[in-house]
Amino acid sequence: MTRPRTPETLPVRFDRRRIYVLPTRFGLFYSVLLATMALGALNYNNNPALMLALMLAGTGFASLVAAQMQLSGMEVVAIDAEPVPMGQVMNVRVHVQAPAGRTRVGLGVDHEGAPLRQLDLTDQRGEVDLPLATARRGWLDLPRLRIATTRPLGLARAWAHVWPDAPALVYAVPERDGPPLPEGRGEGARARPVPAGEDIHQLRAYRRGDARRAIAWKASARRDALVVRDYEKPLGAEVVLDWHGTALPSREARISRLAHWVDLAEREGRRYRLVLPGQPALGPDRGAHHRHACQRALALMPHG
Repeated sequence: MTRPRTPETLPVRFDRRRIYVLPTRFGLFYSVLLATMALGALNYNNNPALMLALMLAGTGFASLVAAQMQLSGMEVVAIDAEPVPMGQVMNVRVHVQAPAGRTRVGLGVDHEGAPLRQLDLTDQRGEVDLPLATARRGWLDLPRLRIATTRPLGLARAWAHVWPDAPALVYAVPERDGPPLPEGRGEGARARPVPAGEDIHQLRAYRRGDARRAIAWKASARRDALVVRDYEKPLGAEVVLDWHGTALPSREARISRLAHWVDLAEREGRRYRLVLPGQPALGPDRGAHHRHACQRALALMPHG
């Protein structure tokens, strides 16, 4: 097996059958120079020059083997990536390890159309981040990756491919400037400081995104720093984010609004339940794990 034709399960180990070795441009120039040197030595019967040409040729052939040995035995053990909303750049982290006993330097990782990213091995382990564009929500199939090196002399390039069967998740894009959360339901409704309402609750430091009308200008002048008013209004103990409650005609628009509401509920510390058609309800709950479960369900909704 040389180049994978289908995605493969990790870990993947590089052996001699998977590694390609070809001369670089400098290596081709080196070969032409040695051939010219050898022909001149033979033509003039110059034994020292012929011996030098043969020694340099042997060094070149040894560099081909050394370049292959840089990759031989290496393993791509894992690949992970944090989900991002569609349209943002996803950083895919590639984890590599190599057996002890050989120094491996000058390694790089890339994929089609991307610049080479340097891979440094510390204690025979290393990792590198590869940026990937995201143009569609749901599962993102990772491209075929290439690990390459031109060490030790730059005369040859050795590389090997791996096509990991490890798709990454791309979230739906939250709606920009979406509406506030629906009214809470259930028992336990209580008052809590939020940036809109009727009764002033407290003053706090200004944060980016706060409305200008919420700035307390007199208090800011006294403190020589911007402060804003926090207001108090009743919040329900549980917020229901219902697919049919969005009142939007487009499937993607509904998904974007629900994604916005999920993030908004997390920012406000609300317990929320996500109700999608044909699926069991998620929640009520809150926290990073619940947010991921909701965003995952929205990302994997069938496309229109």
